[in-house]
Amino acid sequence: MNYHIRKAVTSDMKQVLDLITELAIFEKEPDAVEVTEADLIAKGFGDSPEFDCFVAESDQKVIGIALVYTRFSTWKGTVLHLEDLIVSESVRGHGVGSALLDQVIIYGNEKGVKRVCWEVIDWNTPAIDFYEHKGARVMRDWNVVQLDAQGIKNYISNIN
Repeated sequence: MNYHIRKAVTSDMKQVLDLITELAIFEKEPDAVEVTEADLIAKGFGDSPEFDCFVAESDQKVIGIALVYTRFSTWKGTVLHLEDLIVSESVRGHGVGSALLDQVIIYGNEKGVKRVCWEVIDWNTPAIDFYEHKGARVMRDWNVVQLDAQGIKNYISNIN
């Protein structure tokens, strides 16, 4: 399979959103995607982009993405967070995920980050095996903590 990895451009965002939706369906959350193509363009490009995105492209079709952003760790300093690494189900097993992860790690190293981190859902054994095979440490003793938009509102309404 022929493909190449490159930095995403605004015209990719429709296909990026399609892959985000494909992931949501795979993770059994088909109605969870709220972000729009316009959101991706507004937040990922311009004077102060909130994320960087790499795409795997084959025959002018985006077949995979890696979306990352920097954050600050009180223990380590600047770290790179991999929000999502998505490869279209139809092309898995051809090295696309490896090539995207390689690009993320190289990018993080070029930025001088102290760590690259991400989450993986606990039942996605193929992804866990993939990451461990690549040398990543899957920390099973940590839990992800979140407040969604309604949770934020509820929290604020309870502040005295």
